[in-house]
Amino acid sequence: MAGWLTLMVVIAVAGREAARELSVFQIMLLRSTLGMAMLWPLVRAAGGLSAVRTERLPQHALRNTIHYAAQYGWFVALTLIPLAQVVSIEFTMPIWSAALAVVFLGERMSGRKWLAVLLGLVGVAVIVRPGAGEIDIGQLIALVSAVGFAISVVLVKSLTRTDAAVAISFWMLVVQSAIGLVPALIVWQWPSGQGWGWVVVVAFCGTYSHYCFARAMQHADATVVVPMDFLRVPLTALVGWLAYSEGLDLFTLLGIGLILAGNALNLARLPTGGWRVRHKA
Repeated sequence: MAGWLTLMVVIAVAGREAARELSVFQIMLLRSTLGMAMLWPLVRAAGGLSAVRTERLPQHALRNTIHYAAQYGWFVALTLIPLAQVVSIEFTMPIWSAALAVVFLGERMSGRKWLAVLLGLVGVAVIVRPGAGEIDIGQLIALVSAVGFAISVVLVKSLTRTDAAVAISFWMLVVQSAIGLVPALIVWQWPSGQGWGWVVVVAFCGTYSHYCFARAMQHADATVVVPMDFLRVPLTALVGWLAYSEGLDLFTLLGIGLILAGNALNLARLPTGGWRVRHKA
């Protein structure tokens, strides 16, 4: 999860810069196609194409179709409602993930875990301070996207029971390349030299962040892993302050404190022996 969080923070900056000259469809396609080349060393080290063979191709296709659609909806929502509302709605995803993991994966959801999720959601709400009002179409799209991301997370956890992380990452790149090919070609334009640089960073971070996430899912319950993603909010705020001089006010600091408290509470209940096994892995 440390790898996931680091790469996701970097990709936020790289994606913002790449989007200055390229469409989202094109960035997503280049991320997937370049990512396949970047993932190949791991595929080869794991045994070549035999390492990515799967008997669950329909589940891979379903997971990545939902994930791609959720990403698209998230970007559409950005054009319809304020960013603060998009972010706050997006981070309802752990609630849906936790509930789905309990129902479909049989994971246990203790009171401490529910409290950790609640603290994280409150922390995000304090940071973004979404305005009150009736839900419009943009908010509905953002909410559907959050549910889509949650379904994707639960499907990843299910896939880790039979498939290795490298296989999950491989099929993510293959399926999403196939889905995004036509939309990207319709709006295609060649990137500048600087644009290529940002796209390469996006591809690297996008590829290996999901590999890290799949590995995390192999060694811990989704109800432990997913709430840790709340840390992406304060980390992104810190990078925004350093890279773009975006201010950190009292509300942001308070929200960061709540998020950190939620994650500490969530992880405090891990058994000592279980932690040693996961750490060695």
